[in-house]
Amino acid sequence: MGHGRSPRGRPNRRSGPEFARATVRFGEAELSRDPDRPAAWLLSVNGVAQSYVDLDDPTHLEFDYVRRIGDVVDLAHPAGVPLDVLHIGGGACTIPRYVAATRRGSRQLVIEADGPLVDLVREQLDLRSVPQLKVRVGDGRQETATRRDDTADLVVVDAFESALMPGPLATLEYTREVRRVLRPHGTYVANLADGGGLHFARRFAATLGEVFEHVLVMAEPGVFRGRRFGNLVAAASGEDLPTAELARRTAGSAFPARCVAGQEFARNAKTLSDDEPVIPPQPPPDALGRT
Repeated sequence: MGHGRSPRGRPNRRSGPEFARATVRFGEAELSRDPDRPAAWLLSVNGVAQSYVDLDDPTHLEFDYVRRIGDVVDLAHPAGVPLDVLHIGGGACTIPRYVAATRRGSRQLVIEADGPLVDLVREQLDLRSVPQLKVRVGDGRQETATRRDDTADLVVVDAFESALMPGPLATLEYTREVRRVLRPHGTYVANLADGGGLHFARRFAATLGEVFEHVLVMAEPGVFRGRRFGNLVAAASGEDLPTAELARRTAGSAFPARCVAGQEFARNAKTLSDDEPVIPPQPPPDALGRT
């Protein structure tokens, strides 16, 4: 398997192999070049699309749910101000690259459970070029517990194992840990997936509402209506969220989405807790093209 590396040791962005494969902790990872964007790559694990990055333009966010996370990054804090960010789940580090490009001087730590995947991304996708980014292999919940109080402006949870969000990252106990790590003005953003009656997503929103005063959920209308399995992005903060601005931006995007208040969305659902097994919904086979 060729690596398409340039003589200076960095991946050759416009020549070399169009495809790479490696065995990682959670299965088989594949990197494939986008024929329409010469420096862009799609990362998949076990056939499930995980990340898309454009090495020449890290502000390009291909997946609609990642764009929603980017919208929160853009609007929840003053434009251009550097942030201290904790990411749980890394993949190809699309959002860390975006933050580094749009908020120069930001300090970021990524916790990724899959060590071989980190090695693949570091070598093939120029991870070392991202300024002030540290990537640590470890368990997201355990590593969050080691962080000091009031040290993050933003916590992003986008962690999937075999197409499922790890249950321990969805509970009330973990959400309290996130609140502890965040500064008073800080923002928590999480990507999850659900379908049908959205029972898991509603319980997750209710859990956020137990810990944070302000919660919102964004998704495409078809997902909100339960017509298809898909991604939802939840944001939470102890201070006001830019709900109106997010609603306008999501409604006007290439793939329009709705922005719903957390309490309205949760519908008095029961919170998720360590006291009971948390089993995220299993996506149907035809939903695995983008998670």
